[in-house]
Amino acid sequence: MTVAAPARTAALRLAAAVALLALASTAAQARTVYRCVRDGTVSLATAPEPGSRCEPKQFDDNAVKLPNLWGELGVINGNLYERQQDGKTVYSTRNLPGSVRVMGFSVETPPGEPAHPGLGKVGKPQLDKFAVQFRSAAKANGLDDAWLRAIAHAESGFDAKAVSSKGAQGVMQLMPETAKEYGVSDPFSSDESIKAGARHLKSLLRRYNNDVTLATAAYNAGIGTVTRYRGVPPYRETQEYIAKVEALVQRYQLALGTRKPALRAAQ
Repeated sequence: MTVAAPARTAALRLAAAVALLALASTAAQARTVYRCVRDGTVSLATAPEPGSRCEPKQFDDNAVKLPNLWGELGVINGNLYERQQDGKTVYSTRNLPGSVRVMGFSVETPPGEPAHPGLGKVGKPQLDKFAVQFRSAAKANGLDDAWLRAIAHAESGFDAKAVSSKGAQGVMQLMPETAKEYGVSDPFSSDESIKAGARHLKSLLRRYNNDVTLATAAYNAGIGTVTRYRGVPPYRETQEYIAKVEALVQRYQLALGTRKPALRAAQ
């Protein structure tokens, strides 16, 4: 397929966004690139991808420095593809059905501060793990029991002695300063950890007007990072962490018989 001049210009612009370089343009113009996540992988596209969870990101064509839309560090190698969608030509770094390769790219992303991915793996609900503590802490703080358990599951896999590479500790993987803020004397006490983690989640929900996705992102990457990016930070670790928690919430809601929509705070 031959790419027409205007279409190729658009393709080159997306490739430039992919490369996270300043775009060569004679007039400043805001451009939208969709950051799409599917099965733990990230792609960039000029339109939302069917089957992916996509978030629009705007940037100026004349910006000196573009944001790291990938959410991971190091050298990124990939291809830019063209396809027809809803009667329009769109471009994406994901090879979807009907796509034709336009060009390849190899770029190095700018420095960043990726969040921790969590030590727990998605698996079957473990209702026997600290059941009394989770019920009590969730009720005391007005939280969805399934969400609180999902966070613990994603964070530590319910290992009360877990310590992450970043220094987070215990069942709820609290950082030392957070544990101190909530009066935790023993970070490896499951009771203290769960109570403090629940109080912290309640505080995050308050801060983000009951937006559970933002609260989950802040629990993973920190309040300062969410503030800086004005939303979910573009870190692969955080994107995957949120997806993991969403999957676990649904499984715990089913196991607990609550059947509430995924990632909704208890009212």
